[in-house]
Amino acid sequence: MDIGNAALVVIDMQLGFVNRHSQHAVPAVADLAATWAATGRPVIFTRYFNYPDSPYEKFFQWHRLQGPPETDIVPELADHAGHARAVLDKTGYTLFTPEATELIHKAGWSDLVFCGVATESCVLKSAADAFEHGYAPWIVTDACASDAGPGVHDAGLTVARRLIGPGQLLTTTQVIQQLASYDPAVVLE
Repeated sequence: MDIGNAALVVIDMQLGFVNRHSQHAVPAVADLAATWAATGRPVIFTRYFNYPDSPYEKFFQWHRLQGPPETDIVPELADHAGHARAVLDKTGYTLFTPEATELIHKAGWSDLVFCGVATESCVLKSAADAFEHGYAPWIVTDACASDAGPGVHDAGLTVARRLIGPGQLLTTTQVIQQLASYDPAVVLE
């Protein structure tokens, strides 16, 4: 990973996606975001918004996440989002909205490090799109979760290995080791 040209991308850590299956990722993402930001490296957040007559309503009959409080960033990460380089709103799975694409290009980031919810959908789609746009995608496996349960999270990681490469999946410990090599002030646990 080129940590000096990397951004941490926190995907959809919103109240509507955090449940008994995904709650364990909240402290992991909060710790990772805090450590990452402490090195001065950029952090960006995404927020998903559903809307009337969306494909999610048409094909899944899924009407959730159309407004607060479901669309709010979880309280444990709200302060991090407030200090992030950007909070990017989206109405689909991927990070790569026109606004995000422009931000990433202008910032000159080569590596995008993904964490958040849901592993099998928005995290996976964003990482695969990063791959196809020529960026080095990384997924932090223990700072991701699926609101549909651990089996779906594991399935998302299996597909990620096939789409972006098995070496692109890291643990939080591995990412923190990379940050420590970039910034000696990072304390390894």
